Amino acid sequence: MRANTTRFERIEQTIIVSALLLMVVVTVQPVLHLLAISLSDPAEVPGMSGLAVLPDGFSLDVWRLLITHPNVLRGLVNSIFITVSGTILNVVFTALMAWALSRPRLPGRRVLIVFVLVTIVFEPGLIPDYFVIRELGLLNSYWSVILFKMVNAWYLIILIRFFEEVPGELLEAAELDGANAFQTLWRVVLPLTRPALATITLFYLVYHWNDFLRPMIYLNDQAMQPLQVVLRQFVVEGDKAGMVGVQAMNTYEGASRINVRALEAGMIMLTIAPILAVYPLILKFFTKGTMSGALKG
Repeated sequence: MRANTTRFERIEQTIIVSALLLMVVVTVQPVLHLLAISLSDPAEVPGMSGLAVLPDGFSLDVWRLLITHPNVLRGLVNSIFITVSGTILNVVFTALMAWALSRPRLPGRRVLIVFVLVTIVFEPGLIPDYFVIRELGLLNSYWSVILFKMVNAWYLIILIRFFEEVPGELLEAAELDGANAFQTLWRVVLPLTRPALATITLFYLVYHWNDFLRPMIYLNDQAMQPLQVVLRQFVVEGDKAGMVGVQAMNTYEGASRINVRALEAGMIMLTIAPILAVYPLILKFFTKGTMSGALKG
């Protein structure tokens, strides 16, 4: 704290710091608890309290079983494929549409923006959406999940805002150098709006990775289901024989000792770990992207 701060300012800063620390504890404690359960000795898991954040004993039986479980491996591969494919298509088409709508000379620009805003207010229900997917022949297809909300209206508005802030002098200079619209977007606009691109990329990535309802409805083939659907089978069913597999129960020595609670905790950690790993990599760009609108507006 600064030496010349008033008593009221010191109290205010103390309250803010205390509230932030409390939020950190409330957020991090459940994650540490799940990790502790998944790494604890199976015999000690039933006696662990809900506030425990350190393993009681140590065992990797849960993780050995999860990384060799065929359903988990298939779900992980499916989640990665759906998330990567969907995010790339989302960012590409959102950037292209935002670039077009950010140009004031675009014919019918205001009408198109109104149509975008209407999609925010009036979203189709699940039943009409199902009929559309069925008529397109996309049932039990990865595309039924990947193509949904190819362009999110909220993220499109964010990107339009950033594109409009690119100095017009740079765009005119690119045109004078002979660059067409796509070259201007690729070489001038996108490098200047990397924080915004990182922001919407993170949003799309988290959405696809956590998407559960659509894969459960449209992907009936178990071999195509992502990790979130597999997680539901683990947590909701709670049958150790079904979760572990009869063959694993008979062949894997540590399978019979594994606690269902520990297996569920390990599965939840496996599901959220990729997002926890990716987020710090783009945190700097994400922070800039979410704050620039307030700073420049």
